[in-house]
Amino acid sequence: MFTGIVECIGSTPFPLSSTHNPITHTLTAIVKLTTPSTAISALDPSPETGTTLTISTPTFLLSDAHLGDSISINGTCLTITAFTPGTFTVGVSPETLRRTNLGRLSPSSPVNLERAVAASGMRMGGHYVQGHVDTVATIADVRDDGEARVIRLKPREKGVLQYVVEKGYVALDGASLTVTQVKDGEEGWWE
Repeated sequence: MFTGIVECIGSTPFPLSSTHNPITHTLTAIVKLTTPSTAISALDPSPETGTTLTISTPTFLLSDAHLGDSISINGTCLTITAFTPGTFTVGVSPETLRRTNLGRLSPSSPVNLERAVAASGMRMGGHYVQGHVDTVATIADVRDDGEARVIRLKPREKGVLQYVVEKGYVALDGASLTVTQVKDGEEGWWE
């Protein structure tokens, strides 16, 4: 499980193998630290075959990492298949490429990174998010509301709107956002 608190913003450099282990952990959703982009590179990502991503990251993010641990990349829960002190590799399945923005990443694209929540009693200031992606959304409108900014998002799969509720939350690239308004239907959206 994750918090939706993005721990690090980084990117990826080179892929190795395409394996995917659907281990479920919880994430939460809030930006704790922003680091300079590192490097993203994927080898021929395709919705038919999947791919791997290797991501350079500050060493503190991987200080207690193990093979098989879950890590959130842009809000997507993935499994670490290899790592060094400054990089980690994950397999990205065809289903994940179809449902997320990971297949559209290019070298040096920034990504949001978050490790799975530890059951150590640490405080978590975000919402619990699973890291299992249901759809992607496009930004339909952005407007100011006093000191706040309202972003209207239109999901690709309109069926997810039945699960989005006012005062609930959604994760966008791993960052948890509170929903203030929902419109169902073919032209549906949430803000």
